[in-house]
Amino acid sequence: MTQNSGEQQPATPSVLPGPVTDRETVEGWRQWRLTRHCFQPAPRLSVADYRTLSPRQRALHDLHRAATHANLPLQETPMSAAVARLMRSRLQTNALKHKPTTRAGLMITGGGYQGKTETACEIAAAFEDAWLDLHHQLNPTAILGTRDLHAPVAYIQTPVTAKPKSTCQAILDFFGADHKRMTLPQLTRAVRTSLRDHGNRVLLLDDITRLKMHRADDQDTLDLMRAFMSMHTTLVLIGVNIPGSGLLREGRHDPRTGQWVFPPPSGAAASTMAGDDPATQTERRFDLIHLEPFRYDTPHGIAAWTAHLVGLEEHLRLFHARRGMLTGGTMPEYLFRRTGGVVGLLERLIEEGCAEAVETGLEKLTEDLLDTILINLGNDPARDAAAGEIPQVPPPTTRAAPPAKRKARNTVFDDTGIPASGRAAGQGA
Repeated sequence: MTQNSGEQQPATPSVLPGPVTDRETVEGWRQWRLTRHCFQPAPRLSVADYRTLSPRQRALHDLHRAATHANLPLQETPMSAAVARLMRSRLQTNALKHKPTTRAGLMITGGGYQGKTETACEIAAAFEDAWLDLHHQLNPTAILGTRDLHAPVAYIQTPVTAKPKSTCQAILDFFGADHKRMTLPQLTRAVRTSLRDHGNRVLLLDDITRLKMHRADDQDTLDLMRAFMSMHTTLVLIGVNIPGSGLLREGRHDPRTGQWVFPPPSGAAASTMAGDDPATQTERRFDLIHLEPFRYDTPHGIAAWTAHLVGLEEHLRLFHARRGMLTGGTMPEYLFRRTGGVVGLLERLIEEGCAEAVETGLEKLTEDLLDTILINLGNDPARDAAAGEIPQVPPPTTRAAPPAKRKARNTVFDDTGIPASGRAAGQGA
């Protein structure tokens, strides 16, 4: 069969998602790391330019705009910058150590939807990029005559019902190692072997507060994690409200230093020899840093929130958007009330607001439009509500009349070939 080489078919933009990237496998992590900055947002078009497109081109452009709003980039905040500084320093220092001593770990705490996981993964991925480049993509600890897979970073989600065996199995699953019918001592040895043979330098354990310290299995799991720190690996634990979880003794946040302060042991714990108390051991081996939400009660906090909204506004592709759409008038206060300064809730509100603005043809974000958006987090199967991974969502302060129900419409295959925003903008040009 021959093809007419002279006929140019319009290319569909690479905006549709492929298979879900599973960062909990070595190949999935590698794929995410290499492609995490590859998405290209939709080009900016004026309404006049949009009207000159064919119906199909309009539909494809709207699809690209929807993908742009669904993939808003991770923005650095003053809080995430503080986490990044400490984590980058810790990873580099530990990786360069030659002494056979315990590597100090790091705990990243905060509420749900505050960007803890994405911040930690981005920093770890940047570290891996640099580490691989330093060693010309090869494993410097590989056995002579072999080419072991080099995996400087491993990302693991703590099992919902964490036990030493299931935690070891989750780590081995990342490397694709067989662990069938292994006893706990065999699993522990296999984990140590996998971390060493793959040249691992960073072990990220997410949702760590799924561990409940009143359960003996969970205490054993934490002991197991501490044992991994004797290897050439930096352990980074990520979780909601770590100080109140029991992983450490109950502490308080000192706003003057930005650090967490823990009271001395009391009772029986105080009478133990120094270093015998497991909680004390954990405190000494980890630094704890809190990724907090934005605040809106000081000039500095208001300025940081406004700067974040400016950065977010730059990535929106709405035809009737104007400079200051998210920062003018009472909009900053409104967005803070709706989200409590939590970046994940802000992203969800803006994402769904943009979809509504395009669908209705309004093509801009207003308080009235956002009042019709309810943020529902109860349907996220990847988060454990009992562990505090789903925050309370502030309700809208006012409720506009709910929009009339519309018939579902696929903008790519609409029978007119022109999306709602195109019809609202006008077809006469």
